[in-house]
Amino acid sequence: MTDDELIAKWIEPNPHKPWAEEAVVRDTLIPVWSLVGYRDAYEGDLQRVALGFRLPIEAVEAAMAYYAAHKCIIDNRIAANAV
Repeated sequence: MTDDELIAKWIEPNPHKPWAEEAVVRDTLIPVWSLVGYRDAYEGDLQRVALGFRLPIEAVEAAMAYYAAHKCIIDNRIAANAV
């Protein structure tokens, strides 16, 4: 599956905050930026992130693909959350 297909399958706008940096895993309110933060905390271990959030690994991979396409705004969102 391509990155675009993964994103289309697993990532959607947050219904309460429809900005690109607030995208969530489909049918959850788990934000992409949160998964990226945990990926960094778990030293890149996507399987551990998936287990921690009880998500399929494919959903976490989709979040990382979305992050790669929106890195600047999501990095800004993560930084804002850290303050």
